[in-house]
Amino acid sequence: MKTSFGRFLEDFLGFRKAWWLEIKTSQPTCTYYFGPFDSEEEAETLKGGYIEDLEQEGALNIRTSIQRCSDPAQLTITEEWDSPFGGFTSPAFSGQP
Repeated sequence: MKTSFGRFLEDFLGFRKAWWLEIKTSQPTCTYYFGPFDSEEEAETLKGGYIEDLEQEGALNIRTSIQRCSDPAQLTITEEWDSPFGGFTSPAFSGQP
């Protein structure tokens, strides 16, 4: 059971860990984050709709993972050569709980 201080840290300071769906595609070269979800089962249930949308947009080589982690800094990360960071961006989060 969480203490009120623990809930305060999670809710107001951004230390909350939630379930996120990570989807990577090779064409375009992107990483997408969908969530937050309350459970792994919820993310798994909704995963198909996100995949279907990406397929309709022509995305190729779609890979998914569900992880419990802090909120990502970015919801969409692309690896475009016109990036001010030399073409590649770093992951939004490490994926570590």
